[in-house]
Amino acid sequence: MECAVYRIIDANFNRAREAIRVIEEFCRFALNSGPLAERAKQIRHELSSAIGRLDASRLISGRDTLGDVGVGRTVDNQLVRGELRDCFTAGCKRLTEALRVLAEMTQTLDRSVAETVEKLRYAAYTLEKDIVLFSDTSEKYKSVKLYIIITSNLPAEVISLAYKCVAGGADCIQLRAKAIEDDKLFAITVEFARICKEAGVLSIINDRVDVAAASGADGVHLGQNDLPVEQARKLQLTPLITGKSTHSPKQLRAACEERPTYAALGPVFATETKPTAPAVGLDYVRQAKKILDGTGIGNVAIGGITPDNVEDVLKAGATAIAVCAAVTKAGDPAVACRALKKKITAFKKD
Repeated sequence: MECAVYRIIDANFNRAREAIRVIEEFCRFALNSGPLAERAKQIRHELSSAIGRLDASRLISGRDTLGDVGVGRTVDNQLVRGELRDCFTAGCKRLTEALRVLAEMTQTLDRSVAETVEKLRYAAYTLEKDIVLFSDTSEKYKSVKLYIIITSNLPAEVISLAYKCVAGGADCIQLRAKAIEDDKLFAITVEFARICKEAGVLSIINDRVDVAAASGADGVHLGQNDLPVEQARKLQLTPLITGKSTHSPKQLRAACEERPTYAALGPVFATETKPTAPAVGLDYVRQAKKILDGTGIGNVAIGGITPDNVEDVLKAGATAIAVCAAVTKAGDPAVACRALKKKITAFKKD
Protein backbone atom coordinates (compact mmCIF):
# COMPACT_ATOMS: atom_id res chain seq x y z
CA MET A 1 0.00 0.00 0.00
CA GLU A 2 2.92 2.35 0.62
CA CYS A 3 3.84 2.08 -3.04
CA ALA A 4 0.31 3.19 -3.93
CA VAL A 5 0.65 6.19 -1.63
CA TYR A 6 3.81 7.30 -3.41
CA ARG A 7 2.12 6.84 -6.80
CA ILE A 8 -0.82 8.98 -5.69
CA ILE A 9 1.49 11.67 -4.32
CA ASP A 10 3.57 11.70 -7.50
CA ALA A 11 0.50 12.00 -9.74
CA ASN A 12 -1.07 14.79 -7.71
CA PHE A 13 2.20 16.65 -7.25
CA ASN A 14 2.56 16.77 -11.03
CA ARG A 15 -1.10 17.75 -11.41
CA ALA A 16 -0.75 20.58 -8.88
CA ARG A 17 2.42 21.98 -10.47
CA GLU A 18 0.83 21.94 -13.92
CA ALA A 19 -2.28 23.69 -12.60
CA ILE A 20 -0.42 26.41 -10.70
CA ARG A 21 1.67 27.10 -13.80
CA VAL A 22 -1.54 27.80 -15.75
CA ILE A 23 -2.65 30.20 -13.01
CA GLU A 24 0.75 31.89 -12.93
CA GLU A 25 0.75 32.43 -16.69
CA PHE A 26 -2.80 33.81 -16.58
CA CYS A 27 -1.70 36.41 -14.03
CA ARG A 28 1.45 37.21 -15.97
CA PHE A 29 0.16 37.43 -19.53
CA ALA A 30 -3.59 38.08 -19.24
CA LEU A 31 -3.66 40.36 -16.19
CA ASN A 32 -0.14 41.78 -16.52
CA SER A 33 0.03 41.51 -12.73
CA GLY A 34 3.48 40.83 -11.38
CA PRO A 35 2.31 40.62 -7.73
CA LEU A 36 -0.37 38.01 -8.44
CA ALA A 37 1.96 36.00 -10.69
CA GLU A 38 4.56 36.08 -7.91
CA ARG A 39 2.06 34.68 -5.41
CA ALA A 40 1.28 31.80 -7.75
CA LYS A 41 4.98 31.17 -8.25
CA GLN A 42 5.50 31.18 -4.48
CA ILE A 43 2.88 28.45 -4.03
CA ARG A 44 4.59 26.38 -6.71
CA HIS A 45 8.00 26.76 -5.07
CA GLU A 46 6.72 26.02 -1.56
CA LEU A 47 4.89 22.93 -2.80
CA SER A 48 8.03 21.65 -4.54
CA SER A 49 10.03 22.28 -1.38
CA ALA A 50 7.51 20.44 0.79
CA ILE A 51 7.29 17.38 -1.47
CA GLY A 52 11.08 17.50 -1.76
CA ARG A 53 11.24 16.48 1.89
CA LEU A 54 9.87 13.07 0.93
CA ASP A 55 11.91 10.25 -0.58
CA ALA A 56 12.36 11.40 -4.18
CA SER A 57 13.56 8.00 -5.36
CA ARG A 58 10.38 6.36 -4.07
CA LEU A 59 8.25 8.90 -5.92
CA ILE A 60 9.99 8.34 -9.23
CA SER A 61 10.30 4.57 -8.91
CA GLY A 62 6.62 4.30 -8.04
CA ARG A 63 5.57 6.08 -11.21
CA ASP A 64 3.94 3.73 -13.73
CA THR A 65 2.34 5.75 -16.50
CA LEU A 66 1.95 2.79 -18.85
CA GLY A 67 0.30 0.71 -16.15
CA ASP A 68 -1.99 3.47 -14.87
CA VAL A 69 -5.59 2.40 -15.48
CA GLY A 70 -6.67 6.06 -15.46
CA VAL A 71 -4.52 7.02 -18.45
CA GLY A 72 -6.60 7.56 -21.56
CA ARG A 73 -9.92 7.68 -19.75
CA THR A 74 -11.94 10.79 -20.55
CA VAL A 75 -15.33 12.32 -19.84
CA ASP A 76 -17.42 14.49 -22.12
CA ASN A 77 -16.10 18.05 -22.49
CA GLN A 78 -13.12 17.28 -20.23
CA LEU A 79 -10.75 19.48 -22.20
CA VAL A 80 -13.21 21.88 -23.79
CA ARG A 81 -12.13 25.48 -23.19
CA GLY A 82 -14.06 28.34 -24.76
CA GLU A 83 -11.72 31.10 -23.65
CA LEU A 84 -8.64 31.85 -21.56
CA ARG A 85 -10.72 32.37 -18.41
CA ASP A 86 -11.94 28.75 -18.72
CA CYS A 87 -8.33 27.56 -18.60
CA PHE A 88 -7.71 29.61 -15.47
CA THR A 89 -10.86 28.33 -13.74
CA ALA A 90 -10.04 24.72 -14.57
CA GLY A 91 -6.49 25.24 -13.31
CA CYS A 92 -7.77 26.53 -9.96
CA LYS A 93 -10.05 23.54 -9.51
CA ARG A 94 -7.30 21.06 -10.41
CA LEU A 95 -4.88 22.77 -8.03
CA THR A 96 -7.08 22.67 -4.94
CA GLU A 97 -8.24 19.12 -5.67
CA ALA A 98 -4.65 17.93 -6.05
CA LEU A 99 -3.56 19.75 -2.89
CA ARG A 100 -6.34 18.10 -0.90
CA VAL A 101 -5.24 14.67 -2.09
CA LEU A 102 -1.61 15.50 -1.27
CA ALA A 103 -2.54 16.65 2.23
CA GLU A 104 -4.38 13.38 2.84
CA MET A 105 -1.67 11.11 1.42
CA THR A 106 1.35 12.83 2.96
CA GLN A 107 -0.24 12.46 6.40
CA THR A 108 0.75 8.79 6.21
CA LEU A 109 4.40 9.62 5.55
CA ASP A 110 5.30 13.00 7.08
CA ARG A 111 2.82 15.10 9.05
CA SER A 112 4.89 18.26 8.70
CA VAL A 113 4.69 17.97 4.91
CA ALA A 114 0.93 17.44 5.16
CA GLU A 115 0.58 20.58 7.30
CA THR A 116 2.51 22.64 4.75
CA VAL A 117 0.40 21.33 1.87
CA GLU A 118 -2.81 22.07 3.78
CA LYS A 119 -1.69 25.69 4.29
CA LEU A 120 -0.93 25.93 0.58
CA ARG A 121 -4.43 24.69 -0.22
CA TYR A 122 -5.97 27.57 1.70
CA ALA A 123 -3.47 29.97 0.11
CA ALA A 124 -4.67 28.71 -3.28
CA TYR A 125 -8.30 29.41 -2.39
CA THR A 126 -7.40 32.96 -1.37
CA LEU A 127 -5.31 33.52 -4.49
CA GLU A 128 -8.17 32.35 -6.72
CA LYS A 129 -10.53 34.83 -5.05
CA ASP A 130 -8.06 37.70 -5.38
CA ILE A 131 -7.42 36.92 -9.04
CA VAL A 132 -11.12 36.71 -9.87
CA LEU A 133 -11.92 39.99 -8.11
CA PHE A 134 -8.98 41.74 -9.75
CA SER A 135 -9.55 40.35 -13.24
CA ASP A 136 -13.31 40.97 -13.30
CA THR A 137 -13.00 44.61 -12.32
CA SER A 138 -9.85 45.26 -14.35
CA GLU A 139 -11.52 43.94 -17.49
CA LYS A 140 -14.44 46.33 -17.00
CA TYR A 141 -12.20 49.32 -16.35
CA LYS A 142 -9.88 48.63 -19.26
CA SER A 143 -12.11 50.37 -21.80
CA VAL A 144 -12.40 53.63 -19.83
CA LYS A 145 -11.04 56.68 -21.64
CA LEU A 146 -13.24 59.54 -20.43
CA TYR A 147 -14.17 59.57 -16.73
CA ILE A 148 -16.56 62.28 -15.51
CA ILE A 149 -17.03 63.30 -11.88
CA ILE A 150 -20.39 64.80 -10.92
CA THR A 151 -19.98 66.82 -7.73
CA SER A 152 -23.43 67.81 -6.53
CA ASN A 153 -25.84 67.35 -3.63
CA LEU A 154 -28.88 68.25 -5.74
CA PRO A 155 -30.75 65.14 -6.95
CA ALA A 156 -32.24 66.82 -10.02
CA GLU A 157 -28.84 68.17 -11.08
CA VAL A 158 -27.17 64.78 -10.60
CA ILE A 159 -29.73 63.00 -12.78
CA SER A 160 -29.67 65.71 -15.45
CA LEU A 161 -25.87 65.67 -15.65
CA ALA A 162 -25.78 61.87 -15.72
CA TYR A 163 -28.04 61.79 -18.77
CA LYS A 164 -26.01 64.50 -20.52
CA CYS A 165 -22.65 62.84 -19.81
CA VAL A 166 -23.96 59.49 -21.00
CA ALA A 167 -25.17 61.16 -24.20
CA GLY A 168 -21.78 62.81 -24.62
CA GLY A 169 -19.86 59.55 -24.64
CA ALA A 170 -18.53 59.27 -21.08
CA ASP A 171 -17.14 55.81 -20.33
CA CYS A 172 -17.35 56.12 -16.56
CA ILE A 173 -19.15 58.55 -14.24
CA GLN A 174 -18.47 59.08 -10.56
CA LEU A 175 -21.07 60.51 -8.20
CA ARG A 176 -19.54 62.71 -5.51
CA ALA A 177 -22.25 63.86 -3.10
CA LYS A 178 -20.64 64.69 0.22
CA ALA A 179 -23.45 66.57 1.97
CA ILE A 180 -26.65 64.59 1.49
CA GLU A 181 -28.61 62.40 3.90
CA ASP A 182 -28.12 58.66 3.51
CA ASP A 183 -31.71 57.88 2.49
CA LYS A 184 -31.65 60.52 -0.25
CA LEU A 185 -28.14 59.50 -1.30
CA PHE A 186 -29.21 55.88 -1.67
CA ALA A 187 -32.29 56.79 -3.71
CA ILE A 188 -30.36 59.01 -6.09
CA THR A 189 -27.54 56.47 -6.39
CA VAL A 190 -29.97 53.74 -7.44
CA GLU A 191 -31.29 55.99 -10.21
CA PHE A 192 -27.78 57.14 -11.16
CA ALA A 193 -26.55 53.53 -11.42
CA ARG A 194 -29.59 52.59 -13.52
CA ILE A 195 -28.98 55.41 -16.00
CA CYS A 196 -25.34 54.39 -16.39
CA LYS A 197 -26.08 50.68 -16.69
CA GLU A 198 -28.68 51.14 -19.41
CA ALA A 199 -26.15 53.17 -21.41
CA GLY A 200 -23.25 50.75 -20.86
CA VAL A 201 -21.39 53.33 -18.78
CA LEU A 202 -19.59 52.47 -15.53
CA SER A 203 -21.02 54.01 -12.35
CA ILE A 204 -18.69 54.83 -9.45
CA ILE A 205 -19.68 56.17 -6.03
CA ASN A 206 -17.29 58.41 -4.13
CA ASP A 207 -16.25 57.23 -0.65
CA ARG A 208 -19.36 55.18 0.22
CA VAL A 209 -18.70 51.53 -0.45
CA ASP A 210 -21.88 50.61 1.45
CA VAL A 211 -24.02 52.75 -0.82
CA ALA A 212 -22.18 51.53 -3.92
CA ALA A 213 -22.77 47.90 -3.00
CA ALA A 214 -26.40 48.36 -2.00
CA SER A 215 -27.36 50.44 -5.05
CA GLY A 216 -25.87 48.12 -7.65
CA ALA A 217 -23.24 50.61 -8.81
CA ASP A 218 -20.16 49.27 -10.61
CA GLY A 219 -17.63 50.58 -8.14
CA VAL A 220 -16.41 52.87 -5.43
CA HIS A 221 -13.67 55.51 -5.32
CA LEU A 222 -11.67 55.87 -2.11
CA GLY A 223 -9.58 58.79 -0.94
CA GLN A 224 -6.45 58.68 1.18
CA ASN A 225 -8.50 59.01 4.38
CA ASP A 226 -11.26 56.58 3.46
CA LEU A 227 -11.54 52.86 4.21
CA PRO A 228 -8.55 50.78 3.07
CA VAL A 229 -9.26 48.87 -0.15
CA GLU A 230 -9.09 45.50 1.62
CA GLN A 231 -11.73 46.53 4.15
CA ALA A 232 -13.93 48.02 1.43
CA ARG A 233 -13.86 44.70 -0.41
CA LYS A 234 -15.35 42.97 2.63
CA LEU A 235 -18.52 44.98 2.11
CA GLN A 236 -18.99 44.22 -1.57
CA LEU A 237 -21.79 41.90 -2.68
CA THR A 238 -20.33 41.44 -6.16
CA PRO A 239 -16.87 42.50 -7.40
CA LEU A 240 -16.66 46.30 -7.25
CA ILE A 241 -14.30 48.39 -9.33
CA THR A 242 -12.19 50.12 -6.69
CA GLY A 243 -10.34 53.35 -7.29
CA LYS A 244 -7.80 54.98 -5.00
CA SER A 245 -6.72 58.62 -4.96
CA THR A 246 -2.97 59.23 -4.95
CA HIS A 247 -0.97 62.45 -4.92
CA SER A 248 2.63 61.25 -4.80
CA PRO A 249 4.84 58.28 -5.73
CA LYS A 250 4.89 57.24 -2.06
CA GLN A 251 1.10 57.12 -1.89
CA LEU A 252 0.93 55.30 -5.22
CA ARG A 253 3.37 52.59 -4.10
CA ALA A 254 1.31 52.11 -0.94
CA ALA A 255 -1.86 51.93 -3.04
CA CYS A 256 -0.32 49.22 -5.23
CA GLU A 257 -0.02 47.02 -2.14
CA GLU A 258 -3.81 47.30 -1.73
CA ARG A 259 -4.44 46.17 -5.34
CA PRO A 260 -7.11 48.71 -6.40
CA THR A 261 -8.58 48.45 -9.89
CA TYR A 262 -7.16 51.85 -10.75
CA ALA A 263 -5.26 54.71 -9.16
CA ALA A 264 -6.25 58.35 -9.61
CA LEU A 265 -3.26 60.60 -10.26
CA GLY A 266 -3.54 64.25 -9.37
CA PRO A 267 -4.42 66.96 -9.26
CA VAL A 268 -2.27 67.28 -12.36
CA PHE A 269 -3.06 70.99 -12.67
CA ALA A 270 -4.60 73.49 -10.28
CA THR A 271 -8.35 73.00 -10.05
CA GLU A 272 -11.26 74.93 -8.58
CA THR A 273 -12.88 71.66 -7.52
CA LYS A 274 -10.14 71.23 -4.88
CA PRO A 275 -8.52 74.68 -4.59
CA THR A 276 -6.36 73.79 -1.57
CA ALA A 277 -4.76 70.72 -3.19
CA PRO A 278 -1.34 71.49 -4.73
CA ALA A 279 -0.89 70.46 -8.35
CA VAL A 280 1.43 67.45 -8.84
CA GLY A 281 2.17 68.20 -12.48
CA LEU A 282 2.89 65.96 -15.44
CA ASP A 283 6.04 64.60 -13.81
CA TYR A 284 3.93 62.63 -11.38
CA VAL A 285 1.93 61.11 -14.24
CA ARG A 286 5.22 60.02 -15.86
CA GLN A 287 6.51 58.55 -12.60
CA ALA A 288 3.18 56.81 -11.98
CA LYS A 289 3.30 55.09 -15.35
CA LYS A 290 6.63 53.49 -14.43
CA ILE A 291 5.42 52.50 -10.96
CA LEU A 292 2.23 50.92 -12.32
CA ASP A 293 3.92 49.00 -15.15
CA GLY A 294 3.61 45.29 -14.48
CA THR A 295 0.99 45.64 -11.74
CA GLY A 296 -2.13 45.36 -13.88
CA ILE A 297 -3.53 48.41 -12.05
CA GLY A 298 -5.11 51.06 -14.28
CA ASN A 299 -4.85 54.81 -13.87
CA VAL A 300 -6.81 57.99 -14.43
CA ALA A 301 -5.32 61.47 -14.42
CA ILE A 302 -7.41 64.15 -12.75
CA GLY A 303 -7.31 67.84 -11.91
CA GLY A 304 -7.57 70.89 -14.14
CA ILE A 305 -7.64 68.89 -17.38
CA THR A 306 -9.24 70.57 -20.40
CA PRO A 307 -9.33 70.00 -24.17
CA ASP A 308 -6.32 72.36 -24.39
CA ASN A 309 -4.01 70.27 -22.21
CA VAL A 310 -5.48 66.75 -22.42
CA GLU A 311 -2.96 65.61 -25.05
CA ASP A 312 -0.05 66.58 -22.80
CA VAL A 313 -1.53 64.44 -20.02
CA LEU A 314 -1.99 61.47 -22.35
CA LYS A 315 1.58 61.83 -23.62
CA ALA A 316 2.80 61.69 -20.01
CA GLY A 317 1.26 58.22 -19.65
CA ALA A 318 -2.34 58.59 -18.48
CA THR A 319 -4.60 55.85 -19.84
CA ALA A 320 -7.81 57.61 -18.82
CA ILE A 321 -8.80 61.23 -18.21
CA ALA A 322 -11.08 62.41 -15.40
CA VAL A 323 -12.74 65.80 -15.46
CA CYS A 324 -15.33 67.55 -13.37
CA ALA A 325 -15.86 71.28 -13.97
CA ALA A 326 -14.64 71.15 -17.58
CA VAL A 327 -17.80 69.18 -18.36
CA THR A 328 -20.31 69.66 -15.54
CA LYS A 329 -19.95 73.47 -15.53
CA ALA A 330 -19.95 73.75 -19.32
CA GLY A 331 -22.86 75.38 -21.11
CA ASP A 332 -23.59 72.04 -22.78
CA PRO A 333 -22.06 69.11 -20.84
CA ALA A 334 -22.82 66.63 -23.64
CA VAL A 335 -20.93 68.73 -26.19
CA ALA A 336 -18.03 69.19 -23.74
CA CYS A 337 -17.88 65.43 -23.27
CA ARG A 338 -17.80 64.78 -27.00
CA ALA A 339 -14.98 67.28 -27.51
CA LEU A 340 -12.82 65.62 -24.86
CA LYS A 341 -13.68 62.10 -25.99
CA LYS A 342 -12.81 62.99 -29.57
CA LYS A 343 -9.36 64.25 -28.57
CA ILE A 344 -8.66 61.23 -26.34
CA THR A 345 -9.78 58.75 -29.00
CA ALA A 346 -7.75 60.48 -31.71
CA PHE A 347 -4.64 60.42 -29.52
CA LYS A 348 -4.99 56.73 -28.75
CA LYS A 349 -5.43 55.90 -32.45
CA ASP A 350 -2.15 57.67 -33.21
